[in-house]
Amino acid sequence: MGKRLIQQRRGRGKYRFSSPSHRFQGEIKYIQDNKKLGGTVEELIHDSGRTAPLARVTIGKEKTLMIAPEGIKVGDQLRFTDDKKEMEIGDISTLGKIPEGTPIYNIELAPGDGGKIGRAGGSNATVVAHEKNTTVIQLPSGSFKTLNSSCRATVGVAAGGGRKDKPFMKAGKKYFAYRNRGKQYPVVRGVAMNPVDHPHGGGSHQHVGKPSSVSRSAPPGRKVGNIAPKRTGRR
Repeated sequence: MGKRLIQQRRGRGKYRFSSPSHRFQGEIKYIQDNKKLGGTVEELIHDSGRTAPLARVTIGKEKTLMIAPEGIKVGDQLRFTDDKKEMEIGDISTLGKIPEGTPIYNIELAPGDGGKIGRAGGSNATVVAHEKNTTVIQLPSGSFKTLNSSCRATVGVAAGGGRKDKPFMKAGKKYFAYRNRGKQYPVVRGVAMNPVDHPHGGGSHQHVGKPSSVSRSAPPGRKVGNIAPKRTGRR
């Protein structure tokens, strides 16, 4: 009997494979009180568990964390506004009030969920069109999504977009970068393993040895390779 695959072992959620929560500076969510008009950026901080820097914002007597937009600095004012004409980088508003063509990030999928998509460093979506109670946005992947116009988003682009420009140079640097976020590195090819470790392992030379297409309902120890492909081979 073979061993469990690395995907199966990681899926059990043991401490070894989980992202260490103590490295995160805190939860990033929009405040629920929309009556407050805005706040002041007190500090820009690094969060090793994220790809974007954070901004500590003072709103009245409260302090909250938000994903910093590109171009922000300490002392800037951030507002909760629905005025289309005066929107600036870092302002938070509902999708229905943001002009078409505006870049946005940290977008809610449902009103009040605090922001779910467009949170990685350098990422942003674009407001494409407004309908009666919905807004169409274009995601960083290029796909379009229709959301409730009451969902909130931040105007601008998430900071930290140039993080991929500088090469890691050493495998050790990449190992620790991935380890901070609980990611798997390095990823070993299945054909390079022994038969006990992976369905593609073993043989006198590195090859899969069997069709790599597997059923969607294949058992967990067998579900590797091309899972329920629509087609295979050269186009």
